[in-house]
Amino acid sequence: MKTAIVILNWNGAAMLRRFLPSVVANTPAELADIIVADNASTDDSMETLRCSFPGVQTLRLDKNYGFAGGYQRALRLLGDRYAYFLLLNSDIHTPQGWLQPLVNYMDNHPDVAACQPKLLAEHDHGSFEYAGAAGGYIDSLGYPFCRGRVFSHVERDSGQYDNVADVFWATGAALLIRPADYWGVGGLDERFFAHQEEIDLCWRLRARGRRIVCVASSHVYHVGGGTLPKENPQKTFLNFRNNLLLLYKNMPAARLHAVMRRRYWLDALASLMFLCKGEVGSCRAVWRARRAFGRMRRDFADDRRRNLEATTLDPIPEMLQQSLLAAFHLRRRHTFAEIMA
Repeated sequence: MKTAIVILNWNGAAMLRRFLPSVVANTPAELADIIVADNASTDDSMETLRCSFPGVQTLRLDKNYGFAGGYQRALRLLGDRYAYFLLLNSDIHTPQGWLQPLVNYMDNHPDVAACQPKLLAEHDHGSFEYAGAAGGYIDSLGYPFCRGRVFSHVERDSGQYDNVADVFWATGAALLIRPADYWGVGGLDERFFAHQEEIDLCWRLRARGRRIVCVASSHVYHVGGGTLPKENPQKTFLNFRNNLLLLYKNMPAARLHAVMRRRYWLDALASLMFLCKGEVGSCRAVWRARRAFGRMRRDFADDRRRNLEATTLDPIPEMLQQSLLAAFHLRRRHTFAEIMA
């Protein structure tokens, strides 16, 4: 059985024309099928695929379901035909030989549920890319970071993270996962719509004792921020709301209440910092996110109960048991190695 490389697209014809050729050229047909799932684009995406990429399979959805919802529907349509799903962003350039190390590692390590390659920046191949770098972690208050990227500090790649490493989460920009593991925990939560849904997915897998790794012998180049720019208030809203949702869904009761109290004041501080920088929309987005979380929280109560009942690993080794904010801003530790030391 082969791998299904599934690229989710929404009005991304320009991205497809720019990046899909590398995926087609550098993915052996005997190893994987390439499938574009389209979230009801209104540009010329489908015409581009039909004319320029006749060998690429397409799945057309009836509306824009976002990242999580789009993938849920697309992967469900694929059924049980594939050994692995590989979720791949449309703004990724793949070099020759990128896929085989990922598949080989999964073939030889049945205890691993999912893995990712090393993500480097398309605009600067010597730097890590923000969205996933060399594998993701999370701190005790729910703030995500990566080997190679802590908050806005992105490291140069000098081979310092070229080993295979167990991580807390693998980036949704290039995520290889076993279908049984994906569906076994319910897949991506489409209520997130976009942002941090892969962290939620990986948290559920890790809590059940399944491993997540970065296989750095594979690398790809990622543009990042292709849908919403970093300063977009909607992106701020989704990140803050979804971060609270994943904490509520997955964090054990012994720590949840204390974490949520601290997060209220830290979110208030973040909104003040946005205001001081003149980003009024993002300032308001923080409070919109908290109100939205308050409205949605009861809808996640059953998910929380199921997740905690299924938890077999607590604490999770890849969760930093201290404050990332304190390490970064107060102790001036700006790299992954400094923080973990």
